[in-house]
Amino acid sequence: MILTPSIRRVVANVRQVGLRQAWRDLNYIGDMKAGRYCGQDEHGNRFFENPDETLWRHRWVDFASHDFNASQVTPEWHAWLTHIRHLPPPEDPIMQASKQPWQTPHFENLTGTRGAFKTYSTTKPKIAGWEPKVAARA
Repeated sequence: MILTPSIRRVVANVRQVGLRQAWRDLNYIGDMKAGRYCGQDEHGNRFFENPDETLWRHRWVDFASHDFNASQVTPEWHAWLTHIRHLPPPEDPIMQASKQPWQTPHFENLTGTRGAFKTYSTTKPKIAGWEPKVAARA
């Protein structure tokens, strides 16, 4: 099932954000959306909300990087995007109070990239591979 936007919705969103931004949104997030700016995370991703949009599609992220994946969203913003938290992190007093100085900064999952963690063994294998020895010719 394909959800096609109405012409009225597309025209209203283009009027609100402008043709250039609407074209960029169509290319990068796949839809011409307009909404209230809710904040930005430490990676530069921008988050928006529009209650007039389709249910469960009214909160979205505009990634800072063009090579993006879901692991680039911080846990606080993920909780807001998936409706675990009602208020966005900058407006939520519980989220603000839960930040601790000892917490490490968020970084994306690097699996499948050059920066991925690769294990190596420091123990001697139980079975050694056979190495053929070539005798010298006489």
